Amino acid sequence: MQSISGQDSNIDWTARLAEMPIPQSIRSNKLLYSAYSELSSNGRISESTGLLLMDDAPLSGLTTLALMVKRSKHSDEVFFNENLHVNTTNICVLACRFCAFRKGPRHKDAYQLSVKEYLHRIEPFAEHIDEVHSVGGLHPTWTVEHYAELYRQCKQRFPHIHIKSLTAIEIKHIAERSNLSFSEVIKTLKESGLDSIPGGGAEILVDSVRDRICRGKESSQEYLDIHRAAHRLHIPTNCTMLFGTVESSADRIKHLSLLRELQDETGGFQCFVPYPFLRDKTRLPEAQLASSNEILRVISVSRLMLDNIPHIKAYRMNIGDSVSQMALSAGADDIDGTVGHEEIMHSAGSKTRLDSSRADICRLIEDAGYTPVKRNSTYSEFETVASLVTERTVLPIIEV
Repeated sequence: MQSISGQDSNIDWTARLAEMPIPQSIRSNKLLYSAYSELSSNGRISESTGLLLMDDAPLSGLTTLALMVKRSKHSDEVFFNENLHVNTTNICVLACRFCAFRKGPRHKDAYQLSVKEYLHRIEPFAEHIDEVHSVGGLHPTWTVEHYAELYRQCKQRFPHIHIKSLTAIEIKHIAERSNLSFSEVIKTLKESGLDSIPGGGAEILVDSVRDRICRGKESSQEYLDIHRAAHRLHIPTNCTMLFGTVESSADRIKHLSLLRELQDETGGFQCFVPYPFLRDKTRLPEAQLASSNEILRVISVSRLMLDNIPHIKAYRMNIGDSVSQMALSAGADDIDGTVGHEEIMHSAGSKTRLDSSRADICRLIEDAGYTPVKRNSTYSEFETVASLVTERTVLPIIEV
């Protein structure tokens, strides 16, 4: 299938990589130089090389190689958008051990947004954003009709706003509640206004790991099948990886390989978003927890393994602004957006600020040494932005 991501980052990138000077940190290390040779000649590293890089490569050389690949694809540009997160409900029929967001229907802090309340959340931000990102729990009674009406009214009220919504497990749950196939759900919601699908819920695409951390969620194959169905309906999606729980390095590489294989088939993934487990208020005491160095290692290896997925995101809401800046020198080329409001990561302990303006994001990128580029949600429209003389716009804070 022809890529629908709006940008083919594979054009000539290996030729550009081969023309770059090879830093001593790569030339002097047998593993890194072998990985560089695989990439520059074949455009791809093997799973075995990826595993060696994950476990054994010196971090400084590894991040340097990932930055070379990033620059061969996107030069020194770093992408962001002006978006808002609105979580539709925290009520969920599952109770994943790593999740701090979920509430039972009788919990005092449980909520479910009506269509009117959902639109009310967007209204204060509508002039400043071009995307709303909406995911939530698995509500026990909502069917496809609820979400279709939600998207329909959102498009009527805010026609310029791109709707990026629903994780794979939400789509599976809606399909079961509505007695529909995955494809039928996605088709119905596309006709109602759904524009793209985020990649949340992938966790680790190894069922033995999923059984320990999120028993009851979709299987690894179901996650892939749901994204495949979306791609076949020309709905672009992102993909993710939650790391730092109980998985091994081999599990991480298997996860990346499965995503790479599906991208070979469909071309429908726009961006890969790796993020570490945050322990606060969760029920997974055996989690390994990732250090900043490990976060950068995973991002670097992801850039090297996922040669066919155009963008790698440094997800500020999870890893914070400082590590995100470092990630831009470790292969990441996207830093999400203004966000405005976010609950899932902040329920788990994230302290990343939620009132960042376009100027704030641009300064963050520029301070890391890169060029900020505002993008649309499908990476098909771009605007180079300078921030140094821009006054900071204070956006409203949503009361929950």
